[in-house]
Amino acid sequence: MKELIEYILQFGNLNKQQIALIKQKATEIELPKGQYFSEAGKIPRQVGFVLEGVFRFCYYNNKGEEITDYFIDENHFVTDYLNFDANMAASEYVQAVTDCRLLVFAKQDWNDK
Repeated sequence: MKELIEYILQFGNLNKQQIALIKQKATEIELPKGQYFSEAGKIPRQVGFVLEGVFRFCYYNNKGEEITDYFIDENHFVTDYLNFDANMAASEYVQAVTDCRLLVFAKQDWNDK
């Protein structure tokens, strides 16, 4: 949790109530290497903050070839945000490249003010 708070503080200040709210809403999970955080064809339901590990965004082209788009590593947010925000099915996969540990926020918690 400390990593997330420090990350946010790079961009502004948080008061004690805001920090408490973040701590209340976040859930720590682990994803083993190869598991998907988000899958094409499904609506992304959570935002994650990577504490340990690496994720990749990938998709399949019209020839059926797997294409890696980019990677997300520690101390960054991971989600298919456009589809998460629009409540639409994703066109890409978000897959753990290594064993990963992250803080996740469900859509409802993410949208709480």
